[in-house]
Amino acid sequence: MAGTRKLGRATDHRTAMLRGLVTFFLDKGRIETTVTRAKEVRILAEKMITLAKEDTLHNRRLAMSFITSEDVVYKLFKEIAPKYADTKGGYTRITKLGPRRGDAAEMAVIELI
Repeated sequence: MAGTRKLGRATDHRTAMLRGLVTFFLDKGRIETTVTRAKEVRILAEKMITLAKEDTLHNRRLAMSFITSEDVVYKLFKEIAPKYADTKGGYTRITKLGPRRGDAAEMAVIELI
């Protein structure tokens, strides 16, 4: 798995949640979530972008094993990864927003640079 954060969930639930967040993030380019989730999403999304820089069948299959939508994988390989062909890393930015109203969880926006 990406990091050591458990996020208060069982392993299968945490994996499914992160797969969904990464898929949605790569599709939209920007999401609002908690800071800890954003840090985990950054790790996984940057790995997917680095993987997509080299467009091979093996890399596509690895991406499809994690990302839940074929359309997002196509977008990742054809639109997102070519923009970062010359960049070694740091494809995302996390901006803190402040506490959430209901439970005071620290919120953040993660976006592609």
